[in-house]
Amino acid sequence: MRTLTVDQARRFALAAQGLTEGRATGRVDVRHFRKVLGQIGLVQLDSVNVFSRTHYLPFFSRIGPYDREALDDWLWGSGEVFEYWGHEASLIPTEHHRLFRWRMERGVKWNRMRQLEENHPGYIEEVFEQVEERGPLQTRDLRAPGERDRSSMWGWSNGKVALEVLFLQGKVTVADRPNFTRMYDLTERVIPEEHLNTETPEGEEGPEELIMLAAEALGVGTAEDLADYYRISMPMARPIIRRLVDSERLTEVEVEGWGASAYLHPDATLPRSARGTTLLSPFDSLVWYRPRVERLWDFHYRIEIYVPEPQRVYGYYVLPFLLDGDLVGRVDLKSSRRDETLQVKGAFAEEGVDQKRVARALRRELDLIVEWLGLEDLVVARNGNLSELL
Repeated sequence: MRTLTVDQARRFALAAQGLTEGRATGRVDVRHFRKVLGQIGLVQLDSVNVFSRTHYLPFFSRIGPYDREALDDWLWGSGEVFEYWGHEASLIPTEHHRLFRWRMERGVKWNRMRQLEENHPGYIEEVFEQVEERGPLQTRDLRAPGERDRSSMWGWSNGKVALEVLFLQGKVTVADRPNFTRMYDLTERVIPEEHLNTETPEGEEGPEELIMLAAEALGVGTAEDLADYYRISMPMARPIIRRLVDSERLTEVEVEGWGASAYLHPDATLPRSARGTTLLSPFDSLVWYRPRVERLWDFHYRIEIYVPEPQRVYGYYVLPFLLDGDLVGRVDLKSSRRDETLQVKGAFAEEGVDQKRVARALRRELDLIVEWLGLEDLVVARNGNLSELL
């Protein structure tokens, strides 16, 4: 069995994620957006907007500054991208719609859905008929959306629950995202026929192809890494991975210090050196599975949004900093639209790195982000071992 060093695994990972090629020079257009999404397979969405909508960051990290409105036009207006539960709520190439139909057909029931079905029989069907008649629409457009449930974290009303049930089942999908609000419409009115009418994979062919897409996007990864990418359960993923190895679609390897088998995609490329310098969204596919981040970089990373402020170690919205292929620091960022500043609430270098070198590179990255977001200035708080140098 082939054995890889951690450095080799890291280089495989960076190349697979499109972070070793350097950023675009010249005008950025749809071809760049298409390439990024094709490389990483999907982009996670998140509602937190303290610094920037998270789906903007993976594109910036790989191609540099671009027009965010142009990206939004492509994401929600081209028919090339659709939204579904991939790695949480995600933007996915529409050509892969067929690979998620097993999830749509299987569905899942959660407490609010059961309560809605029991207490308001027929309500979900009524909501579907309203979308069919008047879509695209958002929750508040329903004739009887119900009151928000203040006792739950998300505060969903009955109408929102019904729409999300239909979304999970694939009967409706997201037609647009004005102000990041889902506008629901019938799937057949959003997904182009050329993708909607493709043959649905049988049995476990859908999740099997998703495992292969995950392997391609990761380069090399453990079974847990591969399964997490598209949130496939381990009981389903393990026999699929074994079949892929037996059929030689994946190669089983060892990575020094990992303590578990890893799986190499046949098209994975190994650069001579680790490259790539950028700030990464907390939801970037390079770092979203935290155990993998620790195995590759010995970088302990947790998002502290839901941690009470006195217990936070680094801050509310902290982005890892990648410098020449190594995770060397982290920065707590906030965009203040009121005074048009990018606020560095805290800046921290990892132990043992050259802090002056990290600070110089990080400052260049922050200045680039200020310009990209259309802000006027950078404000650095005195918090963290990089703040004085910044």
